[in-house]
Amino acid sequence: MYKVKFIYNPNSGEGAVAKVLDTIIEKYQNKDFIIIPFRITKFKNIDKAFEEDMSIYHHILIAGGDGTLNQVINIMKNKNIDIPIAILPLGTANDFAKHLELPENVEDACDCILNGKIHEIDLGKANDKYFINVFSFGLFTDVSQKTNTHLKNTIGKLAYYFNGIKEIPTFKKMNVRVKSDSFSYSGTAIIFFVFNGKTAGNINIAYKSEITDGLLDIIIIKGENIKSTILSVFEFLRGEHLEDPKDIIHVKSDSFDIKYTDPLINTDIDGEPGPVSPIHISCIKRGLKIIY
Repeated sequence: MYKVKFIYNPNSGEGAVAKVLDTIIEKYQNKDFIIIPFRITKFKNIDKAFEEDMSIYHHILIAGGDGTLNQVINIMKNKNIDIPIAILPLGTANDFAKHLELPENVEDACDCILNGKIHEIDLGKANDKYFINVFSFGLFTDVSQKTNTHLKNTIGKLAYYFNGIKEIPTFKKMNVRVKSDSFSYSGTAIIFFVFNGKTAGNINIAYKSEITDGLLDIIIIKGENIKSTILSVFEFLRGEHLEDPKDIIHVKSDSFDIKYTDPLINTDIDGEPGPVSPIHISCIKRGLKIIY
C-alpha cells in the first residue's frame, strides 16, 4: 500500500474540508492508499508537515484554496522535494484547480486524482517566491484583499466586478517599468498580472495561457482614463479583452524584470503576500509534478 501525505486547511472555504474528510479517506482506502493527515492551525503551520522523510509518500494531497497550495509548493521547492501533488479544490476561489478542470464535487475530484496521470507543469517565480497561478498588484489585488470572503463565496466573480468598478475613480495609477529580452514597457498601470494559470477570482483573464509552454502571460491594464478602464473591465466580463486590446498590454515571456517606485504597492502571489520592487520573474519549465 502506498502512503499519501494529506495536508488540509480546516478554515478554507468556510470549513468545507471537515464535512468531507471521511469521504476522502474512504476513496483513498478503496484504492489501497494510506492517508497520513496533517491539519494546519495557527499553532501548527505547514512547515511542520515536512519535518520527516517525504520520499516515503506517493504524493501530497492538498485540500484548501490557492493560498494553501502556494504555501505547500514554496516549502517543497525550498526543500527540494520532488514528489507529485494533487489538489482537492476546497478553498474560496480554487483558481488553479479550475484551470485543471478538476470537479468541485469532492468524490469526483478524488476519482479524477486516483485515476489520473502525473503531469509536469510550469511554475512562476517572483524573486525567491514561487507561484502556480498568478502574481499581481494594483486594483485587482486591492479589491481582492478588501472583498469579504462570504461575498466571494456567495456571488463569486461578480463581487470583484462590483467592488472593482467602485474603486476605479479613486484608485491611484501606478508607474511601472517592465523589461525582458524581447519586450519593454514604461508607463502607467492600474492592474498588473503575470499568469501561469488562467483565472483570478474566478475570472478567466489569461485565457490564452498554457501551463506547459515555458512562458508566463503578462497582462497590464494601463488605466489611461476612467472610460477606457471601465470598458476594459466589462470586456473581462465578456471574455474578449485579449482579442483587440486597446487599454491592455498582453505579452508572453519566460523571464523579465519589474520595477515601481511607490512603497505602498502590495504584490500578491496566489493569494499570499508577494515580494517588493525590484522583482525578477521567471518561468520554471516543468517545475512541478501534479496528478489529474
